[in-house]
Amino acid sequence: MQSLVPALSAQVEYTLESLSEQHAGELADRFYEVLLTDEEALTFLSSAMVEERLKSSLVRWVVDLFRQSGDAAAEFREQQRKIGEVHARIKVPLRLVMHGASVLKMRLAELLSAQDLTRDELASAISAVDCLIDEAIAIMSEAYMKGSMRRAQVDESYRLFALGQDIAHERDGQIAALFEWLQGVLFRMFEDGHLTAGRLGASPFGLWLTHRAGLIFEGAPSLKGIDELVSCIDSDILLRVTHAHDRGEPMTAPLAELQATVQEIKFLINDLFQSVAGLENGRDPLTRALNRRFLPTILSREISLAKSSGAPLSVIMLDVDHFKAINDTHGHSAGDLVLKQVAEVIADNIRLSDFVFRYGGEEFLIVLVETTIDDAEVVAERMRQALASRDLRLPTGGELRVTASIGLAAFNEHPDYNQLIETADAALYQAKNSGRNRTVIAA
Repeated sequence: MQSLVPALSAQVEYTLESLSEQHAGELADRFYEVLLTDEEALTFLSSAMVEERLKSSLVRWVVDLFRQSGDAAAEFREQQRKIGEVHARIKVPLRLVMHGASVLKMRLAELLSAQDLTRDELASAISAVDCLIDEAIAIMSEAYMKGSMRRAQVDESYRLFALGQDIAHERDGQIAALFEWLQGVLFRMFEDGHLTAGRLGASPFGLWLTHRAGLIFEGAPSLKGIDELVSCIDSDILLRVTHAHDRGEPMTAPLAELQATVQEIKFLINDLFQSVAGLENGRDPLTRALNRRFLPTILSREISLAKSSGAPLSVIMLDVDHFKAINDTHGHSAGDLVLKQVAEVIADNIRLSDFVFRYGGEEFLIVLVETTIDDAEVVAERMRQALASRDLRLPTGGELRVTASIGLAAFNEHPDYNQLIETADAALYQAKNSGRNRTVIAA
């Protein structure tokens, strides 16, 4: 893209560079003051995040904006593309960026008007500010749109893939989980006289509803109906059952309502699954783990859920130690069989609400929903120890044992999922450099 910035005199260039250095902090403050008054921006921004992470980046951006020449200009343009991609990943609305840019333009115009410039120099300087900011925003916007389009395509692909799995098995499994929860309520009540059942929303069925069904069936009327019924059970019906039980009053009516509501949820689950059909296979054919290209869709959504609910979120990066030696010694068919069995060990140690991705050749990324870093460490250690103690089959009939290095990271309020992955990957790198066959938590 050819720059439209007018030729500037040495005096104007010096003035712009000096003003940007002197007032970059103030300009950054004004930019974020505008954003932090917008309700939509507050879904991904906070005052603490601005002060600790974002303000310094914008200060550098303001200074670099007026120091573009030669290689520096090319580097600046590339940086704008990366910014646009990040904005697309964390879904920053373009209108907010444009609004913030307008605030910068107006304040810079005010600052320039107070300088000792001729009329022509002032006009030239203000024109340069407008052009430079507009060009930077244009590059960001182009990258943003491309990233958003890719994201939308992958989002849709994931939904099609998820709907294409064994629908009958998924449906029956969740109906069974629903009635297992109900059976637990009734059993505990009549077995020991105490009603100690947890919320339906926090049960295995409830986790599936929030973390899988919410993505796969997004926007479906039946899904909304199920959410409302689960909320009604947790916030109303269970309380009435408990009160009646504790007071020694008849529980016939609230229990009948509980059972009827569960039956209605079952009906809506059937309705939900009957309306879909599968169109795309989205699993790694060897390990049956999720395809890596669905990672942005799933992890971005889980980050959004974690931010809105305050629930913890952790990721595990697992790498099979000395995997190349297995291929070199026993052949690639042995390596494939080993990876398949490693995936089985991983699957045996997580919940249905969690997600497993084939991240690389012998790398797996596991997303543990509503899981603290301490609990994630327990899961990771369980995986590592189970793998180290398991005899893995070889195509020739023999057996071998392998170990794995593991890196852990907890969601820390940063809205870009890449930051979470990179943090876990750095912990994995540390685990491998520290001797392998160990778990390291990111600092």
